[in-house]
Amino acid sequence: SKGGLVLWCFQGVRGPAATAPVNALIRSVLLQERGGNNSFTHEALTLKYKLDNQFELVFVVGFQKILTLTYVDKLIDDVHKEFRDKYRNEFQQKGALGLLNGTFDFKEDFLRLLRDAEESSRVRAPTVMKTFEQSLKSQKTVKCMIETRGEKPKEKVKNKKNKGSKKEGAEAVTAPGKAPVGEKQPPAAGEKEELTKDEILQKNREEFFKRHMKAGEKSRSPKPEAQKEKGKKPRVWDLGNSNAKVLDYSNSATNGSAEACPVEEFDPETALGDRNREPGRLYDLEYESDDEAEEEKVIQNTSKPSTKKGGLGGMFGMLKGLVGSKSLTREDMDPVLEKMKDHLIAKNVAAEIAVQLCESVAKKLEGKVMGTFTTVTSTVKQALQEALVQILQPQRRVDVLRDVMDAQRHRRPYVVTFCGVNGVGKSTNLAKISFWLIENGFSVLIAACDTFRAGAVEQLRTHTRRLNALHPPESHGGRTMVQLYEKGYGKDAAGIAMEAISYARNQGFDVVLVDTAGRMQDNAPLMTALAKLIAVNAPDLVLFVGEALVGNEAVDQLVKFNKALADHSMAQTPRLIDGIVLTKFDTIDDKVGAAISMTYITSKPIVFVGTGQTYCDLRSLNAKAVVAALMKA
Repeated sequence: SKGGLVLWCFQGVRGPAATAPVNALIRSVLLQERGGNNSFTHEALTLKYKLDNQFELVFVVGFQKILTLTYVDKLIDDVHKEFRDKYRNEFQQKGALGLLNGTFDFKEDFLRLLRDAEESSRVRAPTVMKTFEQSLKSQKTVKCMIETRGEKPKEKVKNKKNKGSKKEGAEAVTAPGKAPVGEKQPPAAGEKEELTKDEILQKNREEFFKRHMKAGEKSRSPKPEAQKEKGKKPRVWDLGNSNAKVLDYSNSATNGSAEACPVEEFDPETALGDRNREPGRLYDLEYESDDEAEEEKVIQNTSKPSTKKGGLGGMFGMLKGLVGSKSLTREDMDPVLEKMKDHLIAKNVAAEIAVQLCESVAKKLEGKVMGTFTTVTSTVKQALQEALVQILQPQRRVDVLRDVMDAQRHRRPYVVTFCGVNGVGKSTNLAKISFWLIENGFSVLIAACDTFRAGAVEQLRTHTRRLNALHPPESHGGRTMVQLYEKGYGKDAAGIAMEAISYARNQGFDVVLVDTAGRMQDNAPLMTALAKLIAVNAPDLVLFVGEALVGNEAVDQLVKFNKALADHSMAQTPRLIDGIVLTKFDTIDDKVGAAISMTYITSKPIVFVGTGQTYCDLRSLNAKAVVAALMKA
């Protein structure tokens, strides 16, 4: 039952080996509203399930995933019908007490259905491959397959004859009024007079001489005075400097010293924005819904008396479209679900995810008995809202402050690695998270592991200066709250991260934030390097930074990032993405579908939401606010 009671199970599946996959199905699919697909894989087993919404039942069948069983769908359909019809009266009359006190003897029925399903699959067995004796090749003699040198095969000669006859026929069919292809048609009468043969010869000679004169001019082009030296020379700019060492402003000898990041004087209003906020608090994401204003309008409209229609006509108009105590069918829901799917895609939800969500809602509601004064649209909309809220609240909640305090007790730094594609705001949001951690009293070491992008180290150094200006050592007992660990450009990112973690452990830093280079999900060498960095350093938290502007691309990015981390990791249980940082949320208005796509495809929580350019523009996800924006018309 959907309440969690096991009403009946086959005797061969008792014990922990059977309960673990079913519990995983309940946690990952049924409770997370991910019922779009009717199959679920757990370790070496494949589970197929079917929901009965009328009696609140769940039917599950499991088998080894290496097996290809064609009769499983038929078996689960037959078991569903047989079990429901056999105990229908018990469910309807006794309700919950019938589930608790009922005895369901279904073994003989199940074995009979299993035998029928297996026999039906044997009837539809695949056709056996023909033997050599049954093939046409066995009927040919050796003599007909021998080819003598110089003799052409008969079939090819026949084909050539046919082709020749076709060509002759085509020439014969050519209309007498039209010239064949390749011959110039004479000009029409009245346009130009026909040229004589001498004039045509003279014109052709002139064109011939012109072409040869041009070719001769090209061949007589002057040779270069001195032959160019082989190899490329670097370009020297007029106002620049060709020496790369002069252009490298990153000083690797200043790691860990406060002098490397001198205090910068600037207006804190530009960096903080809201001065009335509570320091160290991560505010929830807010969304102003127009539902209250709409409800007021509805109340005002209903309060006015209707003068056009009588009381009876108005009553029938209000009751029109309501479903009265009937069970929902797929035909009832299809028009509403199609509109919901288009609405979700318009709000930036990936098309594939929108289809799966609507399919999940349909399976959840099919066969469910509706109330007397409930429309199909309102029921589907409410079920979709509940499913979306459930998706945005995944199984594991990431509490960064609690985990940092736990790492403090073990006297080690808490390590967070940021990864993502190019230009999504990894460095900017890393600085925001640094500011939030500093305001909560934790010291931060930033590891500059983006050794590829020009200006990446200088960007982090500027953020470090500004953060030290906002939180000077004098305000924290002489302790520098944020420092930058960098080794310049062109170095191994995994090695720099390892050195930074070791340095943080020796110097007593609470948190290490590792910034990595942006990379596209299709770039195999860079994805291998990222997997190496994560596998070697084993960070406590791997955050994927994605922007809220993407639609279908969000699914592709996350799937391929996770796949690359799994493929290139040498560990038996590879380390994948633990959470998501959703950036540029202030640029999308109510098109918040990327949040749904990312959490649906990974089952990982959105830990932080970036909402602006200042250090205070960092929020935690409010699932109800996001769903309200998503469902807004």
